[in-house]
Amino acid sequence: MSSVAFETQRTALADVVAIPVTPFAEDGTVDPDVYRALLRRLLDGGVRTLTPNGNTGEFYALTPEERRLVAELTVEEVGDRAAILVGVGHDVPTAVASARHARDLGAQMVMVHQPVHPYVSAAGWVDYHRAIAEAVPELGVVPYIRNAQLPGARLAELADRCPNVIGVKYAVPDAARFAAFARDAGLDRFVWVAGLAEPYAPSYFSAGATGFTSGLVNVAPAVSLDMIEALRSGDYPAAMKVWEQIRRFEELRAANGSANNVTVVKEALASLGLCRRDVRPPSKPLAEEERAEVAAIASGWSI
Repeated sequence: MSSVAFETQRTALADVVAIPVTPFAEDGTVDPDVYRALLRRLLDGGVRTLTPNGNTGEFYALTPEERRLVAELTVEEVGDRAAILVGVGHDVPTAVASARHARDLGAQMVMVHQPVHPYVSAAGWVDYHRAIAEAVPELGVVPYIRNAQLPGARLAELADRCPNVIGVKYAVPDAARFAAFARDAGLDRFVWVAGLAEPYAPSYFSAGATGFTSGLVNVAPAVSLDMIEALRSGDYPAAMKVWEQIRRFEELRAANGSANNVTVVKEALASLGLCRRDVRPPSKPLAEEERAEVAAIASGWSI
């Protein structure tokens, strides 16, 4: 399939790529009705690209059955209102099965989570992604890169073999490294998505990114959309005004090695009455004294 056939997917990646939370019911199971309501809120807020089973969705804390359920609920609820980029990962057979499931549901793309194996070689990284991409040649494939040691030439090598590798979620917290990696891999060859969300979006856009991921968008879709509109128009002062608005919220998420990345988002949603604050280990709910600060930030945004 030629790259032209993936133009719709490429366009969808050059946007706010929302990572929905996975809400849990009182008994600890996934809550389908609340999840659907959260998706509708994102869609009604103007979001047009969604990644179910992303890190903000607690991918690694979900069972295989739950990950399938989340993908199914997303496709059913979204219909043709947004592009769907399903998160897949773990061992190769599991990732391939998840990617094929996403394809069979009607999703347009898969995002391949960074391998969690403690020993990842650059050549092995190519082999891992190639096995997944070749299993679903009809789908756009987006590697999620968090490995600062991976050279851009390896991504180019992967795409030479798998033309459906069309975009990259780049999440190394180093704007200069991103700029170099993108140019070594092929700046115009891929859609570059700033994988560290709004805090890094302005610097990564200045280096060639055209989309960014977001967990904050669950709470305040308009805020994330304000930022991408400013970045698209090259208005960096306006983008930084949004950055200032979300700075404290994102600092709370990033503290202690991102220990509360999902917790803070769910706490904000809970303060707005939209879902329970429950997260699964190894995440943990916020202490009582931290909850008020998150609620105050969330209530201050034009929701």
